[in-house]
Amino acid sequence: MSLMQTLVVPLLPELPTLLGTTADNASWLVTITLLTSAVATPILSKVADMVGKRLVMALALGVLVVGSVVCALSGSLGGMMAGRALQGFAPALIPVGISIMRDELPKERVGSAVALMSATLGIGAAAGLPLGGAIATALDWHSLFWVSAGMGAVMLAAVLLVVPESSVRSPGRFDLVGAVLLSVALTSLLLAISKGAAWGWTSRATLLCLVVAVLGFAATAPWELRVGNPLVDLRTSARRPVLLTNVASLLAGFAMYANLLVSTQELQLPEATGVGFGLPPTAAGLAMLPGGLVMVLLAPVSAAVTRRYGARITLMVGSLVMAVGYAARALLTGQLWQLVTGTTVISVGTAIAFAAMPILVMRFVPITETAAANGLNTLVRSIGTSSSSAVVAAVLTAGAVTTAGVAAPTAAAFARVSWIAAAAAVLAALLATALPGREVTAVPSPARDETGEVVARGEVVTPDGHPVRLAVVTVLTLRGRRVDWARTDHTGTWSVALPGRGRYLVVCSADGWSPRSRVLDLGADRPQRIVLCDRRELVGVVRHGGAAVADALVTLTGPAGETAEHARTDRQGRYALPLPPLGGYVLTVLPPGSDVAHATDVVVTPQRRTVDLDLPVA
Repeated sequence: MSLMQTLVVPLLPELPTLLGTTADNASWLVTITLLTSAVATPILSKVADMVGKRLVMALALGVLVVGSVVCALSGSLGGMMAGRALQGFAPALIPVGISIMRDELPKERVGSAVALMSATLGIGAAAGLPLGGAIATALDWHSLFWVSAGMGAVMLAAVLLVVPESSVRSPGRFDLVGAVLLSVALTSLLLAISKGAAWGWTSRATLLCLVVAVLGFAATAPWELRVGNPLVDLRTSARRPVLLTNVASLLAGFAMYANLLVSTQELQLPEATGVGFGLPPTAAGLAMLPGGLVMVLLAPVSAAVTRRYGARITLMVGSLVMAVGYAARALLTGQLWQLVTGTTVISVGTAIAFAAMPILVMRFVPITETAAANGLNTLVRSIGTSSSSAVVAAVLTAGAVTTAGVAAPTAAAFARVSWIAAAAAVLAALLATALPGREVTAVPSPARDETGEVVARGEVVTPDGHPVRLAVVTVLTLRGRRVDWARTDHTGTWSVALPGRGRYLVVCSADGWSPRSRVLDLGADRPQRIVLCDRRELVGVVRHGGAAVADALVTLTGPAGETAEHARTDRQGRYALPLPPLGGYVLTVLPPGSDVAHATDVVVTPQRRTVDLDLPVA
């Protein structure tokens, strides 16, 4: 379904005439799909984790079919934009489908299936060009969208008839505020990126979009950190393996799309320019087809490499192959076979690299959040492709000259784009080297009991029954193999996916508390309660002249002046402060009825600390 973004590209030169509009307005038919997919992908992925993946997949396909029918029946720009906006729901099928395969397939088949589905992000983009050109040439342009509607309807029927509904779901309330904030930020950012060249990078509209994007992300981050069930779990996303994988995905998406953009231009530019081959749109699309076919054929190879050497090595190899392909594109020019060979090599690298990304993401996120995590990864790749489009357009425009009455980029400009894309691919490979090499998978063991995979739930509370927020619960088999992990929400609730009911080792840790481990029976209907008993505290006694000071204010302030904790002493002069994050602090005491405070430096360590203060006698 990723071909929805490139399906209309061959029609772009003709759409202004067909729809009675300008070329700039017609370009919105590509931009609007990009914007709706950026908004819909993380939202639908999160909803899939909560209410059911099969249901959300059917919903996305249904919206795609409706959008395609609207486009097929429309003859105006407004109607086409509405239909293309609905088609933007289709890319959400990728992360949701990957999550379904993780839930339902045997472990030994997950790798190859995920590799193929992840690679379809590149396959669809490449296939959309020849398919769109061929259909539009052979039939009426409306037929392009009737074919799209038919394909979507067939897939919808297949999903309803064949795909089972996953039992792995995450509880909680949908983060509506986070969805609105993130949608505003993403829409503004992608508008600035995709329209910056047309509007002008220093124009008021572009700068306004960038400002709104910055403000939107600035508002989204603290909200997502505060809410109990965030749309995007920033704490998990900020973990080094997940963060590096997503950044590498952005760079790989950038490199992949640069190949598509540059190759199609070189293939279709007139031969008189000295850089083009003068092919019609359909022939140009067919010249790109070998790359798409190679991506399909290499999916099992990518899965085999991942099983043998790990997803980190797979990502490194794929990124380096992309870099080699771009080096060949920059150095070997002038012959059609050289262009096709270079493009195919880049596609080989894309298939290998894209196959590793969801595997890496799923290694480091809770099983109940795999759809949301892969949705974020898909979104990051889309941002990479959008950035690629803007950078390629800027570089080629800056290097354009007029030859034989045609304005076209020079060979040096095309080579410059290839070297930029090669640098992005190399940087992705370097980021992959920083990923953990040891395969610690969160995928359950293939040995499942007769009840199948289940979701176990529970809560983490204090001795007096108050919920513990953001506690991390890790579940292991009694042989020490990690099964899944979760982080509690604002109600102290957690949920994990298990291969079946049984006894598991559960390890719980939370800031300010000593960890606790227990063997629990998980998978039954009754939620398990974990009570954290030992509070990590900074304790002590305040005295004055040897006598205890009652009701004194004791504060702990951080290095930037912020107040970390505060308390008052009891009748024996004792105080207890929750242990803040590690680091240096200032402990201040203000006796009751006094204007004279006393301070001392304190270094907080992971262990409970006792700091007694004997106030000086005046």
